[in-house]
Amino acid sequence: MTAPSVLLRLMWLASPALPVGGFSYSEGLEAAVESGQVGNEAQAAEWLADQLRLSLARADLPALARAFDAWQCDDLAGARAINDWVLGTRESAEFRLQAEQMGRSLTEWLRQGAQSGDPRVAELGALPPAPTWPVAYALAASLAGATREEAGLAFAFGWAENMAQAAIKAVPLGQAGAQRVLARLVDAIPAATQDALALHDEQRQAFTPMMAILSARHEQQYSRLFRS
Repeated sequence: MTAPSVLLRLMWLASPALPVGGFSYSEGLEAAVESGQVGNEAQAAEWLADQLRLSLARADLPALARAFDAWQCDDLAGARAINDWVLGTRESAEFRLQAEQMGRSLTEWLRQGAQSGDPRVAELGALPPAPTWPVAYALAASLAGATREEAGLAFAFGWAENMAQAAIKAVPLGQAGAQRVLARLVDAIPAATQDALALHDEQRQAFTPMMAILSARHEQQYSRLFRS
């Protein structure tokens, strides 16, 4: 069983209250609403379930797992390689901004924490041009004493909760509808995490052309609530 202290730290990392700004991004959902592709609860649930399966489980979750292994082994070159991969696969300026801004914010949070003296925190902060969100999260989960599976589950749940909140504002959804969307994502997260952890490096991929198109459109959208 997960130790209570580890479980609490994972809950902390997954919380929307973590000061990394995740609430300010919709990851293309707002643009999907604007274009008419998402307009109700069922469509929002389907959109996010597809994003979990086709994007998170193929890209950020396996990248997180590989970065977790690198930090565990003090493999700075491996962590840097994953950081470069994450940056190279952001298909719009918005998506790159999100990866860098949330990565920097989490790194700063680690610098102010109890384990700020761990040399890996300084190594994370020195990753050029910036630490990315999955790579920073991997170190935070490692420092919390989590396993790579627990790190993946916490990462995916944090994403799901932020996206459910984004759907409340963008679609818009009521609180009950958002909870039903979140319930569907929670049911799918364990299998998605297992699939992600089983991927080899050469199987990791970031190919979501519709999200890239919507994100590029969102950058010029007339009225918007979110930064992506």
